[in-house]
Amino acid sequence: MLRENKERIVAELTERLRVAETLIVADYRGLTHKELDDLRTRLLESGARLTVVKNTLTRRAAEAAGVEALLELLTGPTAIAFVHDGDMVAAAKALDETAKQTRRLELKGGVLDGRPVGQDDVKQLASLPPVDVLRGQVLGAIVAPLTGLLGIVSAPLTDLVGLIDARVEQLGPGVAIEPVAAEAAEPEAEASESDEGTQDENEAPATEEPEGKDEE
Repeated sequence: MLRENKERIVAELTERLRVAETLIVADYRGLTHKELDDLRTRLLESGARLTVVKNTLTRRAAEAAGVEALLELLTGPTAIAFVHDGDMVAAAKALDETAKQTRRLELKGGVLDGRPVGQDDVKQLASLPPVDVLRGQVLGAIVAPLTGLLGIVSAPLTDLVGLIDARVEQLGPGVAIEPVAAEAAEPEAEASESDEGTQDENEAPATEEPEGKDEE
């Protein structure tokens, strides 16, 4: 392979490794061309792209992309499923089912969000429900406790309102009016005291007539 082609392949792999959210690595040894094409088609449907790579070039790309977790999986014939904005569960399921059906494809492991995962982890990932179902389950797990919390918080308030209404009906409407009447009486008392003070001020003492007037 020409040097220019190698550099181009390394650059392409580096970019794909950088943007991939999930990488699943498999040994494709023994698969026929038809089986490999069928697997590629299934992976494309789940938003993944399967690429047969050369380990030496892929090592250079992994180091350049900062995906060192991939290095230990680059042994023997290697095919990598790149998942970017796709369904990693569906991709893992397609690879796992192909491995079971052909008995030749071997799962090695992968890299999930920068963390290395083993063969068993990929199989466990393949056993999960589809991503849409998982999202619904996660949403349900979040909403359920919130709904329960709202029920706990609102139930005592509802009971308290009911008890207050029942007590008011039992005592009758007159009881509810008494505090208002008492409050009204206080301003009247204050008004009376104010009037008395005003009256006292208006009643000034009688003035004495000048003495000179009596002498006349």
